[in-house]
Amino acid sequence: MKVTDLPKHWEQKKKPVELTHDYNLRLPLEDAARVAALAELYPERSESDILNDMIAAALDDLASQDPLKEKLESHTG
Repeated sequence: MKVTDLPKHWEQKKKPVELTHDYNLRLPLEDAARVAALAELYPERSESDILNDMIAAALDDLASQDPLKEKLESHTG
C-alpha cells in the first residue's frame, strides 16, 4: 500500500491486527498535531492506527525499491 492510498483505507472498516510489537515513538509536536488531526478526520481510527498504517505503507514502499528490497526481504522472509 502507498501512503497516498491511506485515506481510502481509513474510510473502510477496520480489520483486527493479529500480532504486534510495541515501540516507543517520539514525534515533533507539529507531526503529532498532524496525526491527531488525521485521527479526528477518521474517527474510526486511533492515532496508533494512523501511525501503524503510515509506517506499514512507508515500509512497503521501501521494500519495493532496489537495493533495499533484497536486504529487507532477507530479514523478514
